[in-house]
Amino acid sequence: MIIQVTPNLVADRIEPSIEFFEKVGFTLDVQVPEDDHIGFAILVNGSNQIMYQTRQSLREDAEAFIPAAESKGPSLLFITVSDVEGVAAKLEGHEVVMKMRDTFYGAKEISFLEPAGHVVTFAEFGEDAKDA
Repeated sequence: MIIQVTPNLVADRIEPSIEFFEKVGFTLDVQVPEDDHIGFAILVNGSNQIMYQTRQSLREDAEAFIPAAESKGPSLLFITVSDVEGVAAKLEGHEVVMKMRDTFYGAKEISFLEPAGHVVTFAEFGEDAKDA
């Protein structure tokens, strides 16, 4: 049985992404140094976690991870929040890749490009969506 799903996002440098997610309530829980920066980190918010690992760390971790370390493609994260406009205000100044919109599935959402190049969509669902 699945207990939790946690993304492990690839980054050249993790510190800017930590700052991005701290603005919306995540805290740095685990960090592993790598030279003069962080090579691996776990961010937490309640029972939610996001892991980050540098490309260098992935290359050194296991041969099977080298394709992921070399990939420049972004991951797409979808995060449900209670106040999407509040989240958008906290992330003001970060690049918006999808403006605030109302969706056919009952969400109000906005997407940002976080510092490592991943797209993070924050969505708030209205009461009508909960009954669907």
